[in-house]
Amino acid sequence: MITLGHVLGTLIALIGGLAGMTGVVIGLLALRSARSAVEECLAMLGRQCVLDGVVDVKAIRDVAVFRYDALAEMTGRLSFSVAMINGLGDGIVLTSINGRTETRTYVRPVRGGRGIQQLSPEEEQAVRAARLGIGPDVVPQRHAR
Repeated sequence: MITLGHVLGTLIALIGGLAGMTGVVIGLLALRSARSAVEECLAMLGRQCVLDGVVDVKAIRDVAVFRYDALAEMTGRLSFSVAMINGLGDGIVLTSINGRTETRTYVRPVRGGRGIQQLSPEEEQAVRAARLGIGPDVVPQRHAR
């Protein structure tokens, strides 16, 4: 005979197992993200170690251009974000959004490799590419959705 206590016990065990599996999946995703960040940092440090002699870390040295189609009406990757970063990760991102009848240009400051103001995904791509030495021209990556 199946009792209510037995059913509730089984249900609680199933919910606990599901919660545990969810925790493991979240942990694995966080680990993947952390490994990616460490790899980017190691690549950046490797680039810095290759430089010989005295280097002015405040001089702009890392530049990347990320070109893209910002508006559906304009193709040809005429919009762009340019990151100009020094050895400390400080600098600017210059963004130009080009349409048929107007162009808008923005400048956002960067400190320590991060935007002081929130950066667009394209601006973040340009900053990341500049810091990793992938520039000057960055090819957009296709993401599955």
